[in-house]
Amino acid sequence: MILVGIYASRKTLSMTQFVVAGRGLPVWLCSTTIVATWYGGGTLLGSAGAAYDGGFLGVIYDPFGASVSLLLLGFFFVRLFRRLKILTVADFMEQRYGRVAGVAITIGIMFSNTAWVGSMLVAFAVIFESMTGTPMLVGIVAGAVVIFAYTAIGGMWAVVLTDFIQMVIIVIGIVTLFVVVLIDVGGWGAILPKLRPDTFRMLPITNSAEDWLDYARAWAILGLADLSSQSLIQRALAARSERVAQNSFYLAGIGYLFFGMMPVLLGIVAGVTLPTLAASEAVIPTLATEHLHPVMVAVFVGAMLSAIMSSADSALLAIASMVANNLLPIVKPDATDRTRLLVARLTIPVCGSLAIVVALNIQTVYSLMIDSNILLLAAIIVPFIAGVWWRKANRTGALSAMAAGFVTWVLTMLFLPSMPADFLGLGACLVTLLIVTPLTQRFDPPRLLRDSDGKVVDLTDRLGILPLFGRSP
Repeated sequence: MILVGIYASRKTLSMTQFVVAGRGLPVWLCSTTIVATWYGGGTLLGSAGAAYDGGFLGVIYDPFGASVSLLLLGFFFVRLFRRLKILTVADFMEQRYGRVAGVAITIGIMFSNTAWVGSMLVAFAVIFESMTGTPMLVGIVAGAVVIFAYTAIGGMWAVVLTDFIQMVIIVIGIVTLFVVVLIDVGGWGAILPKLRPDTFRMLPITNSAEDWLDYARAWAILGLADLSSQSLIQRALAARSERVAQNSFYLAGIGYLFFGMMPVLLGIVAGVTLPTLAASEAVIPTLATEHLHPVMVAVFVGAMLSAIMSSADSALLAIASMVANNLLPIVKPDATDRTRLLVARLTIPVCGSLAIVVALNIQTVYSLMIDSNILLLAAIIVPFIAGVWWRKANRTGALSAMAAGFVTWVLTMLFLPSMPADFLGLGACLVTLLIVTPLTQRFDPPRLLRDSDGKVVDLTDRLGILPLFGRSP
């Protein structure tokens, strides 16, 4: 992976190349890197463990919610972002609502992605510990060094190329394990009669308001909040055309759900065959060691590590892109492209080190991955969507909504800790936006969206309904 990063560095001589790979990705590379961005330790280890503990209801967040976010992005968002020719989602927020909004989403995504990388490093360490007995600290640091190195060296080109290699390894590994385990246990016919009646249930078991709020939050925390994900929008910005961006997200959404269900089903199988497993997130490594030949165990370890690296590198690249492109100009407005590129590269090990601290203190993969999005859900996603689809959305309404969402989130955590604080923050954010925006149109008119060349962006015909095949704009 480091060698691939060195190779990719020859194409990474500017911020545009570092952040969006020169905007030239074809559909096969773009769709693969989108899946790889999502398919990490949370999917392989976390969702398998959550399914082991709670069946389908335990994995509403991922892969179900995550797949929904990819399809929604393809249908409602990526064509517009491809037209904007920007580098980050903060560019969009700053243009629509001003610098404060741009800084707010940058901080939110930095928080989210640092926690996300932390969860991937925990997954890296869990694999090393369960397969070789290596201490968690060694696994976390070793994984971090490799990921930091090739991402900082090669930027988006390195991430895209390594993502493709990593996805090939992931597919070989997970499909092999899935098939071998099913054969060894006698197929689904032998497993189904032994499952709990609610294993495949997709709705809350009780009808309490708290359970339904938690259920709605399960769909929203990835399915809704990640519509503003820099890691995903960055892939749309790197696509060769609007059609490539649209189709890549459709292919990725379907592909992610297909391959994401394999760890889920393996977790359910393990609930029958390994009922006394001490740590549920060790389901996949345990199945691999018990059912695969030692040579294939080595291949599968490579698949698991590849999945983790493919997700962590994208999150680190997103942080670096926003720091260099959106925070650096605040302190150094005259920064050259070369300086911005240097800052982007240095940001990766710096923020990555914070992720190591997070990983060492919160050593649970799935919950850390899910909770990484709390700020985006509570205070960012509503003004983000409004900025794309509501022409009346303005600065005052957006900033008021962000403040309301954030304050509600904090107060709920302090005084109603049993309630989903980020989801209630989402509600407060939405209500505030809908009230304040119409009242402030006269003295704070909405800003027009312009592309990176200063031209007003065409807002017509932007749903993802381009023909799937043929030449495209």
